[in-house]
Amino acid sequence: EAGRTGGDGPDAWRPPRLSPANAAYVIHTSGSTGTPKGVVTSHRGLANLVAVHIDRYALGTGSRVLQLLSPGFDVSMADIWPVLCAGGRLVLAPPGRLHATGEELVGLMRDRRITRVAMTPTLLAQLPPEDLPDLRTLVLGGEPAPEDVRRRWSAGREMYNEYGVTEATVTSTLYRTPDGPGTPPIGRPVGNTRAYVLDGFLQPVPPGTAGELYLAGAGLARGYLGRARLTAERFVACPFAPGERMYRTG
Repeated sequence: EAGRTGGDGPDAWRPPRLSPANAAYVIHTSGSTGTPKGVVTSHRGLANLVAVHIDRYALGTGSRVLQLLSPGFDVSMADIWPVLCAGGRLVLAPPGRLHATGEELVGLMRDRRITRVAMTPTLLAQLPPEDLPDLRTLVLGGEPAPEDVRRRWSAGREMYNEYGVTEATVTSTLYRTPDGPGTPPIGRPVGNTRAYVLDGFLQPVPPGTAGELYLAGAGLARGYLGRARLTAERFVACPFAPGERMYRTG
């Protein structure tokens, strides 16, 4: 091949320089605009997601995670990679079962002895109450979980409210959800992640004051594929960490 001379001259082939900032994958999301945009996620962000989930959800060789979501949806990355990197088992919903009835889904979780599953509170509310002794961890997101759903499903297992955006690699904050009254908060930032509530001048607002949520840290994406202007609008310089960026969640 041209350039692969094997020597040290100017035409010698050299392996490309690799970095944690290199792109790992692209996920398209429409967000609040309704217009699809490709979010370029880095290897650093994906590696941090894996480390956070293995640590927080105690994933290991005995873990069995059910993947219910399409790989085109960013939350699927949190189902796929952490359990595989922990040496556990990823259970794929059989074809045609992604939209299964509540009884079918519960049966699948029981038969495959699922230990962790992530879903919306709306989907969880549709599942019939049944003893699932292997299910140790329930991860909810996308909307607040009603009190009755939390009370019904939290007994004997850990339930988490998870918040994140595609632009910050899926998981930015977590909260261990109790079964009592009230709406669970989004929790505190996960490892290597920072969250700021700022005003229009990028200054922190006092407690109890409305502001805009900004996210920073290892999970920040590279930006939007082929959309430099939009990237510059949403990924801005972080005034609290020179040389770093933060993402405006809106």
